[in-house]
Amino acid sequence: MASTTPDRSHTRGYVIAGVLTALMVVGTLLLLRNITDVAGHPLNTLRPLGDQARKIDDLVVPVFAVAGIVFVLVEGGVIFLIARFRRRSDDADGEGDPVQIHGNSSLEWAWTAVPALILAVIAAFNVAAIWDLEGDAQNAEMNVEVVGQQWWWEFRYDTNEDGKPDVITANQLVIPADTTVGVNIRSNDVIHSFWIPTLNGKRDAVPGRVHKIALHADKPGIYEGQCTEYCGLSHGYMRMQVKALTKADYEKWLDNQLDGPVEPKADTPAAEGKAIFNTKCASCHQIDGYDTSGAPTASGEPDPEYGGADHPLVSGNAPNLTHLMSRDHFAGGMFPLYDSYDEGAARTSAMPSGDPSQGELGDWLRDPPGKKPMASDRARGMPNLNLSEDEIDKLVAYLTTLK
Repeated sequence: MASTTPDRSHTRGYVIAGVLTALMVVGTLLLLRNITDVAGHPLNTLRPLGDQARKIDDLVVPVFAVAGIVFVLVEGGVIFLIARFRRRSDDADGEGDPVQIHGNSSLEWAWTAVPALILAVIAAFNVAAIWDLEGDAQNAEMNVEVVGQQWWWEFRYDTNEDGKPDVITANQLVIPADTTVGVNIRSNDVIHSFWIPTLNGKRDAVPGRVHKIALHADKPGIYEGQCTEYCGLSHGYMRMQVKALTKADYEKWLDNQLDGPVEPKADTPAAEGKAIFNTKCASCHQIDGYDTSGAPTASGEPDPEYGGADHPLVSGNAPNLTHLMSRDHFAGGMFPLYDSYDEGAARTSAMPSGDPSQGELGDWLRDPPGKKPMASDRARGMPNLNLSEDEIDKLVAYLTTLK
C-alpha cells in the first residue's frame, strides 16, 4: 500500500500540470483571437492594410510565434515542476529530491547558446526590415510634412516643391491610395508620437528634429491614428486620420485646397461672421489670403506662410481653417463636422457630404475648454472667448461656408 501512494501522487501531479498547461494555451489563443478581431478596434497594429504595415507584421508574427513557443515550453515546465516536485505533508527531508544539475557544462552552454542564436537570427531580420522601411520613406512618390501641436496635427503639402507649403490642413491627412507617401514628422512644442497602426509603426515628433516614415494605403478608406506620447492635458484626445482617396478624387481634393477661401455674400450672417472672425479669431487661426498673425517655426522664427508676425511658441498655433468643411472632424479629431458622419463608414469622397454639424461647432465656440481639456490660461489650446449667442450663430454660418 505504501508503495502505491507516491505513484498516485505523481499521477495527480502530472494531471494538474497538464490541465494548467492546457488552460494556459487555450487562454493565450483566446487572447490572440480577441486582439486580432478588427470589429470595433480601428487602432489595431495586427491588421495591416498597407505595404509598410505588412512588412512590420511579417516580422512581428514569426517573432511572436517563437516567443509563444518559448513561453509555453518554459511556463509548462515550471507548472510541471511545481506539480511534480511539490513538497507533501508526508515527505521526509532529503528523500525524493530531484537530481541537481549545477555544474553541468553541456547544459549550461546549451541554454546560453540557444537563446543567443535565436536572438541573433531575429536581430538580423529586424535590421533588414528597418532598412527596408527606411528605403520606402526615402523613395516615396510624394511627401507631406506633419507638425505635432498641442493638441492636434497639422499637415503641409508642397505641391510644386519650392520649399513652401501650398496646402495647410489639420487632423486629417489626405493621400492618394496605392501611393507611397513620405511623411516628414516634427513638433512645434513638446514631444508627440505619430501612429497610424494599420499603415505603419510609431514615430516620435520631436522639436528641432525631423523623422521620416512612409505610408501606403492599399485602397481608399479611413485609417485611424492616435498620439502615443504623453504631451499634456489633451494627449488622449489628440487623434488623427489618414483619408485615402482614389487618384482622381485626390486630385479633386487637391484642386479644392489650392483654391482660395469662399467669400460669403454681402449682408448675410456668414459675412457678419467673417467680420467677427477677423476681430476675434484671426489672431490665432489662418485663412489663406487674410493677413493674420503668424506662427513660428520649430526654431522659434516667424513662419512666412503664416504672415510672418512674431508670436510665442505655443500661442497662435491653431489650425488653418481655409477649407475647414473639407474635413470630417475638428478639435484634434474629436468632433464630427457633419451631422451625418458615421464612425463605421469610410467617407472616401473628395468632399464630405451631408448637413454641417452646427451644434458641435456652436458648442465648441461656446466653451472650448469645457469640450476638451486644455490650458488656455497658459496659451495652450483655445480659450473661451465669451462669445454671445448671436456671435456664435454668425461665426458658425461663416465657418460652414469654408469648404
